[in-house]
Amino acid sequence: MIEFVLDGRSKVNTYVQLVQQVKQALRVGLLAPGDQLPKVREVAQSLAINPNTVLKAYRELEIEGLAEGRPGVGTFITASLHREALVNQAELRAELVDWVRRAQAVGLTAEEVTALVATTMRATFPASLTKEPA
Repeated sequence: MIEFVLDGRSKVNTYVQLVQQVKQALRVGLLAPGDQLPKVREVAQSLAINPNTVLKAYRELEIEGLAEGRPGVGTFITASLHREALVNQAELRAELVDWVRRAQAVGLTAEEVTALVATTMRATFPASLTKEPA
């Protein structure tokens, strides 16, 4: 099950952060059709946010056809964003973890690593592929 984390310094709305995290989990195969999202009350309590914020995020996922609310039961994933191109993701992730640890070892902060990755992405990928994930 997904565990949500909020970035309090982000300029991105809280509900959008939740939507983005679900989409990221779908892209990398951590969530799949049939999986249940955490209960609204649980998310609201664990993140100390208004339950309506969680409901808004879940509603957005429903509008996009990625989830379905079942009254009295919960919200379930109904679609996948996982692509076959991610088959080798475990190996790539392991390499990325090693790289991030090397960056930490030379003294880079999380913000500096994020900036380095973002600028490298913009320089390497076509503009259409570097847009912020929705």
